[in-house]
Amino acid sequence: MDRIKKTRVRYQIWAWLFFFLGLFHNPLPSWANTCKVDIIHSQDKYPAGGSYPILFQIRISKPLYIHGTKIIESGLIPTILSFPESQGIKLEEIRFPEPERKRFDYARKPAEVFSGKILVRANLVVSQKAANGKQVINGKLSYQACSASSCLPPENVRVPVSLFIAPRGVHVELTNQEIFESIAGWRLNAGLWLTLLAIFMGGLALNLTPCIYPLIPITVSYFGGRSQTMRGRTLVHGLLYICGLAFTNSLLGLTASMSGGLLGSALQNPAVLVLVAGIMVSFALSFFGLWELRLPSGLTRLASRNFSGYFGTFFMGLTLGIVAAPCLGPFILGLLSYVGQKGDPLLGFIYFFVLSIGMGLPLAILAVFSGAVEKLPVSGEWMVWIRKLFGWVLVGMAGYLLQPVMPSSFGKSVLYALILMAAGLHLGWFDKSRATLAAFPYVKKGLGIILMIGALLSLMAGYRSSPGVRWIPYDPAIVAEAIRENKPVILEFYADWCGPCRAMKESVFRHPDIVKLSQSFVNVQVDMTKRHPQQEEFRKRYQVRGVPTIIFINRRGIEEKRLRIESFIGKDEVLNRMKQLIDKS
Repeated sequence: MDRIKKTRVRYQIWAWLFFFLGLFHNPLPSWANTCKVDIIHSQDKYPAGGSYPILFQIRISKPLYIHGTKIIESGLIPTILSFPESQGIKLEEIRFPEPERKRFDYARKPAEVFSGKILVRANLVVSQKAANGKQVINGKLSYQACSASSCLPPENVRVPVSLFIAPRGVHVELTNQEIFESIAGWRLNAGLWLTLLAIFMGGLALNLTPCIYPLIPITVSYFGGRSQTMRGRTLVHGLLYICGLAFTNSLLGLTASMSGGLLGSALQNPAVLVLVAGIMVSFALSFFGLWELRLPSGLTRLASRNFSGYFGTFFMGLTLGIVAAPCLGPFILGLLSYVGQKGDPLLGFIYFFVLSIGMGLPLAILAVFSGAVEKLPVSGEWMVWIRKLFGWVLVGMAGYLLQPVMPSSFGKSVLYALILMAAGLHLGWFDKSRATLAAFPYVKKGLGIILMIGALLSLMAGYRSSPGVRWIPYDPAIVAEAIRENKPVILEFYADWCGPCRAMKESVFRHPDIVKLSQSFVNVQVDMTKRHPQQEEFRKRYQVRGVPTIIFINRRGIEEKRLRIESFIGKDEVLNRMKQLIDKS
């Protein structure tokens, strides 16, 4: 018997040992900080009055990932690293690496994420007035961690940067140069090429706006009047013309991207989204002719000045963006928001440079081959119709920006349907613009019909997704009352920033069979979107590690632990667990 007891004890010891090894090998997501940030310095000290590279290594606990800096799907939390200026020391041009694009079962689109270890680049700027000696600047990493099937709440990690400020001219020793050299390269991937192509095509399309089209004869007359002085160097002048246009716009992109984190975080604020959408709608009203946007007379006079030689050609391209600003401003505003979220100055510069090439290329070609202007269609009322079309594009962009503040997916569908319907009626029938082209009326009505069909499809999609399980906000009294009345309870922990939660809301809890069966339960929801005082209490009481978490409580008030859901699952599995709870009850 003693031998049997010793053998049993030995087996128990080995079983517990393997259990703990398994926990360490496959750690479960926790509500503690899931990201750690290490600072990698480029030198041992930083002289005042200079700019220096610095790196941040972010380590993300496996098997978790954090979202990219630009959010494709509304409601998710972007990753933002920010530092306020402190004692004459600031961190600028914070640049994250290109995120991975992963597809998950709960999402229709690939998500941009970071995982494992990533290196974030930044420039440390030390002013001449910065105090010498050891300094500490405190920053913050804001992020949200998810696994392939569930999410943890958004977190903020304090990032203190300790450094030594030295007087100018002091000898410094370079450190960690292998790491800095290894990330110095910059790669173009397939996704970036497609983005650049789309921006280039958008630049070409902007040539149809009424502010640029009248510039064509002005450009041709400028080059034609100086054909004698150019003496065969027309191609060089054409290139300078494009470069002048690209220079102004590229500086805008560079400035916007350097504001990266600030602009990205601002666009998560509903008030800012409403304000930007309002600006876009006001621009659209000017496109409809309800009011006219004009530049200050001083800028107009500056743009109309004439210079000779190469500089004259460059200056004309430089001022093209100023003259065309009333039409281009709204579109540049949208692109500025985009590059601001990316937070990469080089990328922002390239985006606007490519946009400028698309805008200026047709004009440069006409300048080199001035005779081709005769083959262009004559400007007329059809340009007014194009202007109104661009106005409705701006209204659509405003509607897209307002997605996060809409209360439901049905509300979003109704908003899109109203915009499409109004645009179709206006452009197809109410607008009285005419053109000499015989097919123009058919083009107008054809586009109107397409937009009306789009409105109908949007309404149908919203109607199909409108019904769903009716959740009651969590209250302990409601759960206690359900137990007294001998009713089973479904308790869901949900958050808007949780992709799997929203996917189950749309694809699972709107399914007719689940909605019908849910009437046999008391359906209670704990909304974790915003932190609240009871959040930690709920988490400990129900042992919630992340969201989604769905708990099934039988008629006696006891949780059926084997039915608990802690990740995204399909409607068939949810329906099966609901039936099991009813059968057991």
